[in-house]
Amino acid sequence: MTGLEKAAAILARKGGRPIAALTAYDYPTARLLDEAGTDVILVGDSLGMVVLGFPDTTHVTLDHMLHHVAAVARAKPSALLIGDLPIHTYDSPAQALESAKRLIAAGAEAVKLEGGIDQVETTRMLVAAGIPVCGHLGMLPQHVVEEGGYRKKGKTPEQVAALLRDGEALADAGVFAIVLESVVPFVAQQFTAAMPVPIIGIGCGNDTCDGEVAVVTDLIGSFPWFVPPFARPEADVAAEIRKATRAYIARVTDSSTDH
Repeated sequence: MTGLEKAAAILARKGGRPIAALTAYDYPTARLLDEAGTDVILVGDSLGMVVLGFPDTTHVTLDHMLHHVAAVARAKPSALLIGDLPIHTYDSPAQALESAKRLIAAGAEAVKLEGGIDQVETTRMLVAAGIPVCGHLGMLPQHVVEEGGYRKKGKTPEQVAALLRDGEALADAGVFAIVLESVVPFVAQQFTAAMPVPIIGIGCGNDTCDGEVAVVTDLIGSFPWFVPPFARPEADVAAEIRKATRAYIARVTDSSTDH
Protein backbone atom coordinates (compact mmCIF):
# COMPACT_ATOMS: atom_id res chain seq x y z
CA MET A 1 0.00 0.00 0.00
CA THR A 2 1.09 3.56 -0.65
CA GLY A 3 1.23 6.18 2.08
CA LEU A 4 -1.95 7.75 0.73
CA GLU A 5 -3.72 4.39 0.85
CA LYS A 6 -2.53 3.71 4.38
CA ALA A 7 -3.68 7.17 5.52
CA ALA A 8 -7.07 6.58 3.87
CA ALA A 9 -7.34 3.27 5.73
CA ILE A 10 -6.69 5.05 9.04
CA LEU A 11 -9.31 7.66 8.18
CA ALA A 12 -11.80 4.86 7.46
CA ARG A 13 -11.28 3.53 11.00
CA LYS A 14 -13.25 6.48 12.46
CA GLY A 15 -15.70 5.06 14.98
CA GLY A 16 -14.54 1.49 14.26
CA ARG A 17 -11.75 -0.69 15.60
CA PRO A 18 -9.50 1.51 17.78
CA ILE A 19 -6.19 2.62 16.29
CA ALA A 20 -2.96 1.55 18.02
CA ALA A 21 -0.04 3.91 17.36
CA LEU A 22 3.47 3.88 18.78
CA THR A 23 6.60 5.95 18.34
CA ALA A 24 9.84 4.48 17.01
CA TYR A 25 13.17 6.11 16.31
CA ASP A 26 15.35 3.32 14.91
CA TYR A 27 15.30 0.30 12.59
CA PRO A 28 15.06 -2.59 15.09
CA THR A 29 12.36 -0.97 17.20
CA ALA A 30 10.29 -0.13 14.13
CA ARG A 31 10.64 -3.66 12.82
CA LEU A 32 9.60 -5.18 16.14
CA LEU A 33 6.58 -2.89 16.51
CA ASP A 34 5.51 -3.63 12.96
CA GLU A 35 5.88 -7.38 13.41
CA ALA A 36 3.67 -7.07 16.51
CA GLY A 37 0.96 -5.42 14.41
CA THR A 38 0.83 -1.75 15.38
CA ASP A 39 -1.30 0.36 13.00
CA VAL A 40 0.85 3.49 13.01
CA ILE A 41 4.52 4.17 13.65
CA LEU A 42 5.25 7.79 14.51
CA VAL A 43 8.80 9.10 14.34
CA GLY A 44 8.01 11.77 16.88
CA ASP A 45 10.06 14.78 17.86
CA SER A 46 9.84 13.21 21.33
CA LEU A 47 13.13 11.68 20.19
CA GLY A 48 14.62 14.94 21.42
CA MET A 49 14.12 13.79 25.01
CA VAL A 50 14.14 9.99 24.92
CA VAL A 51 16.92 9.52 22.35
CA LEU A 52 18.99 12.70 22.20
CA GLY A 53 18.77 13.84 25.83
CA PHE A 54 17.33 17.31 25.27
CA PRO A 55 14.95 18.81 27.87
CA ASP A 56 12.08 19.18 25.38
CA THR A 57 11.18 18.95 21.69
CA THR A 58 12.16 22.53 20.85
CA HIS A 59 15.78 21.47 20.26
CA VAL A 60 14.92 18.97 17.52
CA THR A 61 15.96 19.92 14.00
CA LEU A 62 14.85 18.71 10.60
CA ASP A 63 18.21 16.96 10.19
CA HIS A 64 17.52 15.00 13.39
CA MET A 65 14.13 13.98 12.05
CA LEU A 66 15.46 13.00 8.63
CA HIS A 67 18.12 10.77 10.21
CA HIS A 68 15.61 8.88 12.36
CA VAL A 69 12.83 8.72 9.75
CA ALA A 70 15.29 7.12 7.34
CA ALA A 71 16.32 4.54 9.95
CA VAL A 72 12.71 3.62 10.68
CA ALA A 73 11.81 3.51 6.99
CA ARG A 74 14.49 0.88 6.38
CA ALA A 75 12.29 -1.52 8.36
CA LYS A 76 9.74 -1.21 5.52
CA PRO A 77 6.81 -1.29 7.95
CA SER A 78 3.31 -2.27 6.94
CA ALA A 79 2.15 0.32 9.47
CA LEU A 80 1.66 3.90 8.34
CA LEU A 81 4.92 5.75 8.97
CA ILE A 82 4.36 9.35 10.13
CA GLY A 83 7.17 11.85 10.62
CA ASP A 84 6.86 14.89 12.85
CA LEU A 85 7.57 18.30 11.39
CA PRO A 86 9.86 19.78 14.07
CA ILE A 87 9.59 23.31 15.41
CA HIS A 88 10.36 26.16 12.97
CA THR A 89 10.25 23.90 9.92
CA TYR A 90 6.69 24.92 9.02
CA ASP A 91 6.53 28.60 9.96
CA SER A 92 5.06 29.28 6.51
CA PRO A 93 3.18 27.04 4.07
CA ALA A 94 6.07 27.17 1.59
CA GLN A 95 8.60 26.18 4.25
CA ALA A 96 6.27 23.41 5.44
CA LEU A 97 6.00 21.98 1.94
CA GLU A 98 9.76 21.92 1.50
CA SER A 99 10.26 20.32 4.95
CA ALA A 100 7.51 17.76 4.36
CA LYS A 101 8.92 16.80 0.96
CA ARG A 102 12.26 16.10 2.63
CA LEU A 103 10.62 13.89 5.28
CA ILE A 104 8.75 12.00 2.57
CA ALA A 105 11.96 11.58 0.57
CA ALA A 106 13.59 10.13 3.71
CA GLY A 107 10.84 7.51 3.94
CA ALA A 108 7.91 9.04 5.83
CA GLU A 109 4.48 8.31 4.38
CA ALA A 110 2.71 11.18 6.16
CA VAL A 111 3.62 14.15 8.33
CA LYS A 112 2.29 15.54 11.59
CA LEU A 113 2.15 19.20 12.61
CA GLU A 114 0.97 21.05 15.69
CA GLY A 115 -1.75 23.71 15.68
CA GLY A 116 -5.29 24.33 14.54
CA ILE A 117 -6.81 27.16 12.54
CA ASP A 118 -3.35 28.68 12.12
CA GLN A 119 -2.28 25.56 10.18
CA VAL A 120 -5.21 25.36 7.78
CA GLU A 121 -3.45 26.96 4.81
CA THR A 122 -0.37 24.81 5.38
CA THR A 123 -2.45 21.65 5.69
CA ARG A 124 -4.35 22.39 2.48
CA MET A 125 -1.09 22.96 0.61
CA LEU A 126 0.45 19.70 1.84
CA VAL A 127 -2.68 17.68 1.09
CA ALA A 128 -2.89 19.23 -2.39
CA ALA A 129 0.70 18.10 -2.94
CA GLY A 130 -0.31 14.51 -2.13
CA ILE A 131 1.21 14.47 1.36
CA PRO A 132 -1.10 13.01 4.05
CA VAL A 133 -1.29 15.22 7.15
CA CYS A 134 -2.04 14.31 10.76
CA GLY A 135 -3.00 17.19 13.04
CA HIS A 136 -2.02 17.67 16.69
CA LEU A 137 -4.20 19.57 19.17
CA GLY A 138 -4.50 19.96 22.92
CA MET A 139 -1.18 20.28 24.68
CA LEU A 140 1.40 21.22 22.06
CA PRO A 141 4.93 20.13 23.09
CA GLN A 142 6.60 22.61 20.72
CA HIS A 143 4.94 25.42 22.73
CA VAL A 144 6.08 24.14 26.14
CA VAL A 145 8.66 26.88 26.65
CA GLU A 146 6.30 29.78 25.94
CA GLU A 147 3.54 28.16 28.02
CA GLY A 148 5.89 27.55 30.94
CA GLY A 149 5.35 23.80 31.18
CA TYR A 150 3.07 20.93 30.23
CA ARG A 151 -0.52 21.89 31.06
CA LYS A 152 -3.75 19.91 30.78
CA LYS A 153 -6.14 21.35 28.21
CA GLY A 154 -9.92 21.52 28.03
CA LYS A 155 -10.45 22.85 31.55
CA THR A 156 -12.51 25.89 30.57
CA PRO A 157 -15.44 26.43 28.18
CA GLU A 158 -13.22 28.76 26.15
CA GLN A 159 -10.58 26.04 25.72
CA VAL A 160 -13.22 23.50 24.71
CA ALA A 161 -14.72 25.87 22.14
CA ALA A 162 -11.26 26.61 20.72
CA LEU A 163 -10.47 22.89 20.48
CA LEU A 164 -13.68 22.25 18.55
CA ARG A 165 -13.01 25.17 16.18
CA ASP A 166 -9.46 23.98 15.57
CA GLY A 167 -10.53 20.38 15.04
CA GLU A 168 -13.26 21.30 12.57
CA ALA A 169 -10.85 23.55 10.67
CA LEU A 170 -8.21 20.82 10.39
CA ALA A 171 -10.75 18.22 9.31
CA ASP A 172 -12.09 20.59 6.67
CA ALA A 173 -8.52 21.21 5.48
CA GLY A 174 -8.06 17.50 4.84
CA VAL A 175 -6.20 15.87 7.74
CA PHE A 176 -6.70 12.10 7.95
CA ALA A 177 -6.44 12.05 11.77
CA ILE A 178 -5.70 14.26 14.76
CA VAL A 179 -3.51 13.49 17.75
CA LEU A 180 -5.12 14.92 20.89
CA GLU A 181 -2.70 15.37 23.79
CA SER A 182 -3.36 15.90 27.50
CA VAL A 183 -7.01 16.93 27.31
CA VAL A 184 -9.49 16.37 30.15
CA PRO A 185 -11.06 12.92 29.51
CA PHE A 186 -14.72 13.93 29.20
CA VAL A 187 -13.73 16.77 26.86
CA ALA A 188 -11.60 14.37 24.79
CA GLN A 189 -14.62 12.08 24.50
CA GLN A 190 -16.85 14.99 23.47
CA PHE A 191 -14.27 16.19 20.96
CA THR A 192 -13.85 12.71 19.47
CA ALA A 193 -17.59 12.33 18.99
CA ALA A 194 -17.81 15.70 17.24
CA MET A 195 -14.97 15.15 14.77
CA PRO A 196 -15.34 13.41 11.38
CA VAL A 197 -11.76 12.11 11.46
CA PRO A 198 -10.11 9.66 13.89
CA ILE A 199 -8.85 11.20 17.12
CA ILE A 200 -5.76 9.49 18.53
CA GLY A 201 -5.33 10.33 22.19
CA ILE A 202 -2.33 10.54 24.49
CA GLY A 203 -2.84 11.47 28.10
CA CYS A 204 -6.60 11.84 27.52
CA GLY A 205 -7.80 8.92 29.64
CA ASN A 206 -8.82 5.42 28.62
CA ASP A 207 -11.35 4.71 25.87
CA THR A 208 -12.04 8.38 25.19
CA CYS A 209 -10.73 8.61 21.62
CA ASP A 210 -10.65 6.56 18.41
CA GLY A 211 -7.25 5.21 19.37
CA GLU A 212 -4.10 5.88 21.35
CA VAL A 213 -0.50 6.74 20.67
CA ALA A 214 2.23 5.93 23.18
CA VAL A 215 5.90 6.81 23.32
CA VAL A 216 7.61 3.45 22.95
CA THR A 217 10.09 4.10 25.76
CA ASP A 218 7.12 4.66 28.11
CA LEU A 219 5.52 1.42 26.93
CA ILE A 220 8.59 -0.78 27.35
CA GLY A 221 10.15 1.02 30.32
CA SER A 222 13.46 1.88 28.69
CA PHE A 223 13.58 5.52 29.84
CA PRO A 224 13.09 5.30 33.64
CA TRP A 225 14.27 8.80 34.51
CA PHE A 226 10.92 10.33 33.58
CA VAL A 227 7.65 8.46 33.10
CA PRO A 228 4.53 10.56 32.39
CA PRO A 229 1.76 10.03 34.95
CA PHE A 230 -0.60 8.75 32.25
CA ALA A 231 1.88 6.18 30.87
CA ARG A 232 1.11 2.48 31.29
CA PRO A 233 4.37 0.50 31.01
CA GLU A 234 4.05 -3.10 29.83
CA ALA A 235 7.70 -4.01 30.43
CA ASP A 236 10.80 -2.91 32.35
CA VAL A 237 13.53 -2.92 29.74
CA ALA A 238 15.73 -0.58 31.79
CA ALA A 239 15.96 -3.17 34.57
CA GLU A 240 16.79 -5.90 32.04
CA ILE A 241 19.54 -3.78 30.49
CA ARG A 242 21.09 -3.12 33.91
CA LYS A 243 20.82 -6.83 34.76
CA ALA A 244 22.41 -7.93 31.48
CA THR A 245 25.18 -5.33 31.80
CA ARG A 246 26.04 -6.40 35.35
CA ALA A 247 26.10 -10.03 34.24
CA TYR A 248 28.39 -9.13 31.34
CA ILE A 249 30.72 -7.12 33.60
CA ALA A 250 30.85 -10.00 36.09
CA ARG A 251 31.57 -12.51 33.32
CA VAL A 252 34.36 -10.41 31.85
CA THR A 253 35.99 -9.46 35.12
CA ASP A 254 35.62 -12.96 36.60
CA SER A 255 37.14 -14.60 33.53
CA SER A 256 40.05 -12.14 33.53
CA THR A 257 40.99 -13.15 37.07
CA ASP A 258 41.23 -16.79 36.00
CA HIS A 259 44.31 -16.12 33.84
